[in-house]
Amino acid sequence: MEGPITKKRMRIGDIRKQTSCCAPKGDTEQKPVFYQESACCPPQMDTDRSDFIPPVVQTISSDWSLEDHLGQFRCRVSSYRNSYIVQPGLYAVGTPDNGSDVFVSANYKLSFDILRRSLKGINAWILVLDTKGINVWCAAGKRTFGTDELIRRISAVHLDKVVSHRRVIVPQLGAPGIAAHLVVKKTGFRVSYGPVDARDIPAYIAAGYKATDEMRTVRFTWLDRMVLTPMEINPVMKKFPIYALIVLIIFGIQPSGIIFKDALTGGWSFIFLGLISMLAGALLTPLLLPLVPFRAFAVKGWIVGMISVFFSQGIVRTTDRSLLLFTYIFFPLLSSYIALQFTGSTAFTGMSGVKKELRYALPIYKAAAAISFALLLISRLGQWGVL
Repeated sequence: MEGPITKKRMRIGDIRKQTSCCAPKGDTEQKPVFYQESACCPPQMDTDRSDFIPPVVQTISSDWSLEDHLGQFRCRVSSYRNSYIVQPGLYAVGTPDNGSDVFVSANYKLSFDILRRSLKGINAWILVLDTKGINVWCAAGKRTFGTDELIRRISAVHLDKVVSHRRVIVPQLGAPGIAAHLVVKKTGFRVSYGPVDARDIPAYIAAGYKATDEMRTVRFTWLDRMVLTPMEINPVMKKFPIYALIVLIIFGIQPSGIIFKDALTGGWSFIFLGLISMLAGALLTPLLLPLVPFRAFAVKGWIVGMISVFFSQGIVRTTDRSLLLFTYIFFPLLSSYIALQFTGSTAFTGMSGVKKELRYALPIYKAAAAISFALLLISRLGQWGVL
């Protein structure tokens, strides 16, 4: 490994001057190039110099602050994750030099934070791609964590002037979005794929940048799945009051108007079944994922939903066959539809698998919704004496 980069000192504006934000080039105050301190103007840099080293966006710690922990919690349980981002660019962990490794990350802050925490005690660079705030695996499928963005970002930060080696380490789950041969052709940087879990990075480095079979194995334990379920439950529960209101209206409406007693008497059991089906799809199916047969999430969710309805249908005390048929069609498919949303949170299914599943599942959902509505209408008209 070559010796450490000499931290060149460059002239920057004297921000204490009253006449101008940026001082003229003749000002002699010196600052290390790695740490920008100018409040309003970047340093004037000659990028044609052979020893030019661009400034790092920020030097960061591998330790998490209280704000980082709170941010993780918020993005796990709400739509806060959609804006939980860091600026794309080059970051320094510790005091890296021109021989230090370059790890590539998404600009979804939780992905970035998990990576920097895993680099504790390691001097390294982190190259953050603009993935529009999406995590590595999902962004690779959308191609925002992709070949073009990696090439563009390597060029934008002048990575060839920062490190003497020609290698970037990409998360294994980002591999679907990266064409390594094009990256090396366009930039001269070779792409290496690190372990699946960022926690294995120190062992990966110690093993001479070789990942064992265990490091290449994608794990998705019940705890991993449990952590993700709040993001599935939260949007469902936001819609539950609307669902409950619709049920009360349907069962309360009579030819003479809306009868509140009928609404509660006839509707509460279906409100309860709706809640059970939503939790079956958003919570039970993810937790029981490996135990439920078949690969398709839509089928898994339907099975769990059907079992949930079977053990709960005793609360529907009716001899109306239309209502009973509605119960066994609508609620298991509601669970199935919600469970299908979880496929985007896992590595169980690739992009092609998701598209294939949606292609056959969506028409079934639409047909089932139409049949369910017809059965509900038949039931209500029968109770009104119309049929």
